[in-house]
This record gives sequence, C-alpha cells and structure tokens, in this order.
Amino acid sequence: MSKPNLSAPDITMDFERLQRCGVEEAVLCEFKRGEQIEHILSLAKDQHRRLLLTRLTPEKLIQLSESWIRQLEYNPTAHCAVFGGDVLLAAPVRIGIISGGSSDVAVCQEIQTTLNFHGIDCDLHQDIGVAGLWRLQERLPVLRHYAIIIAVAGMEAALPTVISGLVHAPIIAVPTSVGYGIASGGQVALNSCLASCSGGVMTMNIDNGYGAAAAAIRIYQQIVDYRSTNTPDK
Repeated sequence: MSKPNLSAPDITMDFERLQRCGVEEAVLCEFKRGEQIEHILSLAKDQHRRLLLTRLTPEKLIQLSESWIRQLEYNPTAHCAVFGGDVLLAAPVRIGIISGGSSDVAVCQEIQTTLNFHGIDCDLHQDIGVAGLWRLQERLPVLRHYAIIIAVAGMEAALPTVISGLVHAPIIAVPTSVGYGIASGGQVALNSCLASCSGGVMTMNIDNGYGAAAAAIRIYQQIVDYRSTNTPDK
C-alpha cells in the first residue's frame, strides 16, 4: 500500500500508529521549535488527522501564529493541546486517576487529557496521599470499582504501593518531581515505586503522564475486546 509523503527534512509523522498499537502518536513539543510544531500541525490538517500535543508550555505556545493557536484546545495546567476537536467520551471500563497531593495536578491532567483524546472517560481523585491516610480510606469503596488505577505521587510516592495492597485493579504508578531536599527531582519517588513491595505495580518514568495513559489505554482495550468477545448472546 502506498503511503503519502508526510516527511520534512527533520520530521516524519507516524499517523498509522493507532492502527498498529491502539494509541495515537503524540507530539512532544518541549524540544521542538515553533516552526516545527506548525509544520506538524499542517501535516495533520492536510491528512484530516487529530493531534495531541504534550509538554506545550505557554512560552512555547506563543511561538505559534495566532491562526494556529485559535485552532488548538489548550490546557494550561497539563501543558497539553488538542488539534482537531473533541470525541465522544465512553467508559465501558472504568479508569481512576488518584494523586498524592494537589501539587501533582499537572501530571494528572496530562493523563486525563490523553485518555479523553482517545475517547476514554475517567475519574480524577486528587489529594488523597498517605500523609492523611483517612482520605484514601474514605475513597476506597469508590476506588475498588475501577478496572484500572493510575496512581500519581511525589515525595516518597508511597501511594501506589498502599493502594496496590487494597484493590484488585492493576496499578500504574507515576512518580512525580514534586518534592524538596533529597526528594527533589523525583528520584526518590521513582526508586520507591520501582522497589515497591506490592507485586505488580507498573512504574512509569518521572512525570510521564502520557506514558501512564498510553499503558492504561492498552489495558483498557484488551478488557473491552475480551468482554465483547466473551459476552453470551441474549
């Protein structure tokens, strides 16, 4: 099958990733120049494709022309933008995002934006870290109904381990760079998640909300496919 020429001297788009992998290509904007981002948007527009742009800071956003900015749905907290409009959200499999503290909101919203971009609804429960364990205990009846939980935490990142010992759902841990002193930069959080004594915690890189969402999408799709093929006809 012939493919359209989607290349520039330093850019090659992978618009077929969804068909291969079940997850759309995302554009990491942090290390790209404004003109590169605009070229990518032009390729997407020519091919009638939607795009998710991550790590698009306000400083990077203003490098784009006003005409492109007006075509983006921008989340300034998540530093994410969607090009090409919304999709109808569905939730045949329930996904919960939980965070240790409100300081983790940027990563949480990056996860939420990525899931929503793929047409997946989710619930966000913030500020239920283990420093006030009663907050997590209060939410347990709700959390036990999720098929997938993404746990976002900085400092010592105890939350993923604790929740993993309390629910059936697979836990995707996202250590964040929130912290100070020895915890600064998220290295302690990362090592804590990697060294979790609760078996089966899946750990992402520091602040990698997009990666956590992509992992959740793949699990989500497998559950949906299994249910659809193993539900007896009525």
